[in-house]
Amino acid sequence: MCRNIKILFNFDPPATDEEINAAAEQFVRKISGFGKPSSVNQKAYDKAVADVTGAAANLLGSLVTTAKPRNREDVAAKAHERAIRRFGTAR
Repeated sequence: MCRNIKILFNFDPPATDEEINAAAEQFVRKISGFGKPSSVNQKAYDKAVADVTGAAANLLGSLVTTAKPRNREDVAAKAHERAIRRFGTAR
């Protein structure tokens, strides 16, 4: 799993189209090995990003849960606390 891809399900407010597209692009970058594709591969790369974005949006729209929606600020604060425990305090 690419560590830069964040969980997008069950947040209030829901994930934006931009967040879904960014996760899709990270996924395509990871599996293709391209940070930026060559001009020859650009069309295939862009199509893959669009396809993954559509699939991810469809998935997020179809999932159901009874859990209380997560708060983005709380999730970010917990991630920051984990980073401090792992890497120490920032200088």
